[in-house]
Amino acid sequence: MWNQVRKLQKNRTVKYGIPMLLLVVGGSFGLREFTQIRYDAQKIKKKMDPALEARVNTKKQSSILQEEYEKLQDLNLDEWKNIRGPRPWEDSKEYQEQQRARLNKGT
Repeated sequence: MWNQVRKLQKNRTVKYGIPMLLLVVGGSFGLREFTQIRYDAQKIKKKMDPALEARVNTKKQSSILQEEYEKLQDLNLDEWKNIRGPRPWEDSKEYQEQQRARLNKGT
């Protein structure tokens, strides 16, 4: 009996193959559990407030769009001025002041 056990211990398949197979199969089950924890945590994190969820409700989307359209109708879009933003090499504060000064001189 002990002689057979010693032969099995010297066998390369038993010595290296079975532990490798156990590692691969066991690792896949372990990774499945860890990824499930990740997705469960994301579900919990994504839950919305009831007040926000009521605003996002798809049945009320048409009324929300109507409110936004009415707000846009009240704005005067014909008299707006386009102000260019600063380039990466320009000082943003200084350039904005120059743009505002030009607009004030023009009006």
